[in-house]
Amino acid sequence: MPEVPETMRAVLLTGHGDLDVYAFEHHWPVPKPGPGEVLIKVHACGLNNTDVNTRPAWYSKSVSSGTTGRQSSEAHQADATWGGAAIQFPRIQGADVCGTVVAAHDDSGSDLLGRRVLVDTWLRNWDQPMDLDQCGYFGSECDGGFAEYTIADARAVHAINSSLSHAELATFATSYITAENMLNRAQVGSGDMVLIPGASGGVGSALVQLARRRGASTVALCGEQKSAAVAALGADAVLPRNPGDLRTELKHAIGRDTVTVVADVVGGDHWPQLIDALARGGRYTCAGAIAGALVHFDLRTFYLRDLVFIGATIVPPGVFADLVDYIERGEIKPLLAETYPLAELVKAQQAFMAKRHVGNIVAMVDHEVSTA
Repeated sequence: MPEVPETMRAVLLTGHGDLDVYAFEHHWPVPKPGPGEVLIKVHACGLNNTDVNTRPAWYSKSVSSGTTGRQSSEAHQADATWGGAAIQFPRIQGADVCGTVVAAHDDSGSDLLGRRVLVDTWLRNWDQPMDLDQCGYFGSECDGGFAEYTIADARAVHAINSSLSHAELATFATSYITAENMLNRAQVGSGDMVLIPGASGGVGSALVQLARRRGASTVALCGEQKSAAVAALGADAVLPRNPGDLRTELKHAIGRDTVTVVADVVGGDHWPQLIDALARGGRYTCAGAIAGALVHFDLRTFYLRDLVFIGATIVPPGVFADLVDYIERGEIKPLLAETYPLAELVKAQQAFMAKRHVGNIVAMVDHEVSTA
């Protein structure tokens, strides 16, 4: 195995605020694995909404706006993370790691040495892995992958055999495991018609592929300039991001004005139309609110139509292993929008927040040239 240096390059989140709270360090200490942990040399790490939302403390219940990535005067630091608690600074963010295991503390990770790996994004108490109150997120409750090295519990590290590039593999973890969890919890299967707002984003594009994989039909909502790329993923119909009358648009596109499932990470002002488009007995599953977390909710639509509402955040053990299997069998494909060097993480996050891309943006820690 290659010799591990004492220091590394890393991007530190030094506090809540705007993009100037990031600091690029050239000589940050390389972490040392503890019992049951492995050391991973990071090749690439994808960006995700958790990074953006944590930095300005958007998760605070005091914030009412959508996810702009800008510091809000409303934000309270005491409930500033996805889990409703404070974060410890400095923190190295980045959950979507593709890397190679270069050291192990003990035999529990020895079979991973020299293997290219992906990391399950969820931290668990492995004695009680289904205790949601004891779960954390990689790059939030511990340091993550926006650095040359990171450590992880060997039980969360998955070797992968794939011809995909490091950058392509770094597009999967957060987006696809979030999408698969949404579909699992909503029990989506053959015969379902799934409506997907924000279908050009990381989770949205994953939802299109993963719903199709299990035999469901999909209706995607996205900006017109992105519709061709979303259609190429296999969406059965692609409608404008904010249709004037959603049920009328559905009738024209698929011959019916309702769907059985809405898989949403958007929320915002158009949310009531999503709920109105659910058929009687339909299911609404949500894992985000990038357009706004506070919505107008008509309880009459909810109870008179026997609707089921499902929140989806913490992913049960085993789902990440399923995702790795899908990748190795070629059943899902990466959607790599752009790559940026680690030193340009701020630029990468600016591009991520601009939302002009389709799929995922990745920070390159190695100097690999992307195939996208």
